[in-house]
Amino acid sequence: MNVALTLPLLIPFVAAALAMLAWRWVAVQRWLGIGGALGQLVAGLVLLFAVREGGIQATQLGDWPAPFGITLVADLFSATMVVITGLMGLAVAIYSVGGLDVRRESFGYYPLLLILLVGVCGAFLTGDIFNLFVWFEVMLIASFVLLALGGERAQLEGAMKYVTINLVSSAFFLSAVGILYGLTGTLNMADLAVRLRELDAPHIETTVAMLLLVVFGIKAAIFPLFFWLPASYHTPPVVVSAIFAGLLTKVGVYALIRVFTLLFVGEVGFTHTLIMVLAALTMIVGVLGAVAQHEVRRILSFHIVSQIGYMIMGLGLFTATALAASVFYIVHHIIVKTNLFLVAGVMRLVGGSFELKELGGLYRTSPLLAVLFLVPAMSLAGIPPLSGFVAKLGLVQAGIDVEQYWLVGVALAVSALTLLSMTKIWAEAFWKSAPEGASVTLEEARPPQTGGRATLIGPMAALAAITISIGLLAEPLFTLSLEAGEQLMNPDGYIEAVLGEGR
Repeated sequence: MNVALTLPLLIPFVAAALAMLAWRWVAVQRWLGIGGALGQLVAGLVLLFAVREGGIQATQLGDWPAPFGITLVADLFSATMVVITGLMGLAVAIYSVGGLDVRRESFGYYPLLLILLVGVCGAFLTGDIFNLFVWFEVMLIASFVLLALGGERAQLEGAMKYVTINLVSSAFFLSAVGILYGLTGTLNMADLAVRLRELDAPHIETTVAMLLLVVFGIKAAIFPLFFWLPASYHTPPVVVSAIFAGLLTKVGVYALIRVFTLLFVGEVGFTHTLIMVLAALTMIVGVLGAVAQHEVRRILSFHIVSQIGYMIMGLGLFTATALAASVFYIVHHIIVKTNLFLVAGVMRLVGGSFELKELGGLYRTSPLLAVLFLVPAMSLAGIPPLSGFVAKLGLVQAGIDVEQYWLVGVALAVSALTLLSMTKIWAEAFWKSAPEGASVTLEEARPPQTGGRATLIGPMAALAAITISIGLLAEPLFTLSLEAGEQLMNPDGYIEAVLGEGR
């Protein structure tokens, strides 16, 4: 058994179990939450190093040979996603110590957070499409409880919308899995790739591809399946919104990239052209929704939708450089979007509201907070030299290379509107005069827990520093992304790692 593949799942799972045993001791749960996320990050880095040095890693649990057993597999794309999952889990766990009230902590917040991280990493590492469904359900259970944690009316309303649409998605997913098994007699993704190549039923294959496009499109919140996200992501505490915004939709994007580079590549002219159209519509609808909002969390929620369009744009273009740009964009966006929700939480703490009309003067009362907002906000808009500029430049160049000028034009126009919505937040919350008695300084603000100010500022500052570093020193991550893109475009290496030579 390859220990490097199992540790990113075992460490947070064991930490979650121990946190459940420490139900009455919230302080112990906090340390276990932070330790479990840190352990997952370290295990992810070990796995990424192993994949970078030794090639794609695969293991069969229980020593059952593929395709009969449970397969875990990691290429550069999935290993990178495991690392970023651990990083976001650690940042949110530390922020939660000061940013979440004790009442919600005592309801099992940290065990749920860790189980969510297990589900996310399981989805990235599974080599079996049925087990991908299982890991999605693990995520759904943990995320539903986190969304409703605290029992406020708005939370319960958002949670019901979220769980209902995801249950519908799960039903479609099981239908697609059943059809695939009936067609091929296997659910191992590497084996599916081999058998689908031999299958002389292109119309049925394309039908299943469209069914999975709907399933993963719901998870990723692409057009026109995005409506559940802005209706639910603004309702829970910001620590929950932050981890959701950073990771959950990206699991859907990961699944789309995986199946439409490994399995469904027989009708690229139809499937990937459709993905390009959906990418453009997702960008447009998401950014227009953001421009129309006047509440910080709603603006950020619509921007999640808009930015998903950029991520699947590279999949639609379907070249190694385009997929590399998508991988880079996903990493950039996870960091930036998580940070923006964390910043929004401090804005609420200092200014007393999430509504822009009730905020003002934060630049004068809290200049550090203003800087911590500007870095991820300008990166989201693609302003150089931040990470968003490099990510969008890669996608634009890939679009030009294959002469998809209309899609490049959409991406650039949406980027301009993204900047407009970010400057709206800046003008209303930071630049205009504060309403009478509406805000306090960052030093005067009272976090939900005494002494929690450092745990709020630390993760935001660290994520902002990473955003700047990725922009100024983009070569290492972009080189890694290029290697990941080349692996995705050449799936034979993945198949050989799972099934062995000769398959």
